[in-house]
Amino acid sequence: MAKKPKIMETQGMVWYSENSLMSSFSSQPPEITFSFHLPLFLNSSLQQWRSSIKRLYALCLPPSSLSNFSINIESLMKFQEYIRNSRGVELFTCRWLPQSSPKALVFLCHGYAMECGDFMKVSYECSKNGNGSLIVGCGTKLASNGYAVFGIDYEGHGRSMGARCYIKKFDDLVDDCCTYFKSMSEKEEYKKKKRFLYGESMGGAVALVAHKKDPSFWHGAILVAPMCKISEKVKPHPLVISILTIIEDLIPKWKIVPTKDVIDAAFKDPIRGNKLIYQEKPRLKTALELLRTSTALEETLAEVRFPFLVLHGEADTVTDPEVSKALYKEASSSDKTIKLYPGMWHGLTAGETDHNIDIVFADIISWLDNRSSDDATTTTTNHNTSHHQQNYLRMHHHSPM
Repeated sequence: MAKKPKIMETQGMVWYSENSLMSSFSSQPPEITFSFHLPLFLNSSLQQWRSSIKRLYALCLPPSSLSNFSINIESLMKFQEYIRNSRGVELFTCRWLPQSSPKALVFLCHGYAMECGDFMKVSYECSKNGNGSLIVGCGTKLASNGYAVFGIDYEGHGRSMGARCYIKKFDDLVDDCCTYFKSMSEKEEYKKKKRFLYGESMGGAVALVAHKKDPSFWHGAILVAPMCKISEKVKPHPLVISILTIIEDLIPKWKIVPTKDVIDAAFKDPIRGNKLIYQEKPRLKTALELLRTSTALEETLAEVRFPFLVLHGEADTVTDPEVSKALYKEASSSDKTIKLYPGMWHGLTAGETDHNIDIVFADIISWLDNRSSDDATTTTTNHNTSHHQQNYLRMHHHSPM
């Protein structure tokens, strides 16, 4: 059996020992994932980071590819800190900031069982056949394109405190996000910047509820496979829901909800190596809160008034693409765009092929760029915009599964 590479931590970074990694290779190299988390002050050890990561990538990458190796991180800085919410719970927050003045502010709302650190990760995956790919997270991609990016782990998620993946009240989760996001927006250097929400899956529901709480504050949202409705393919039978509702206050934290594995249904590429992701059955109260929230959103889609881009994989079995279509159709927004991707699953920005992910992010960056300038007229108060009003696009250029 091949030896596992020795792992060392220094200056907040995770390193794989070069010698032990090479000795672990046989004629059939094992599957290996390199995960590198930059120091809190990235620019303080940039050269060391770049040279070391390049040496390690050379173990998997063919020599010809190294001549083209580059990653646009020189002008990025990462910060992370814990804050305390109104209930006294410590919550993990993180920021990716360009050194120059940002085009706009983007606030990340992660999905159920996920964590915001995954949005910020830079990693490299090398498979048994010798092929590899550089994985650049959402926060990194947005920041490298000039946006200030802010993320928070919900209570009970990721590095935040609280019972794992237990949502007692969905509104509490939304309020925690709004409090943190608005505290960042009030900083002197950001007061004149436009503010965009970015929500994936359950995070899409967080973004929509945040908009309903304060419609005039947000300048728009990117909604990636938003949870406007739980797909019938993963939702328990109505009789089961009725029984669970009766007993939810007696055993709210019990992990007894009978449902299919969401992670396997959401991502073509497994992500179970991330130990911060909750991978057990949903807790009773959590599942019912998500069901109630998605049902309430489905019934009030006409109340959505801010500019938005909604993206959905047509092969998604976790959140229903038909409800994204309904959101696009029923929302009162005068600036709304929907993009559907044939063959893609729930996890559009992770787990898809590199080509597919590049397509999705190109659409996201383009939408943001068109609405972030000072003269872009996409405010939530007058609904006047000249940018792609009510676009409905079905994307045909994608890699085969």
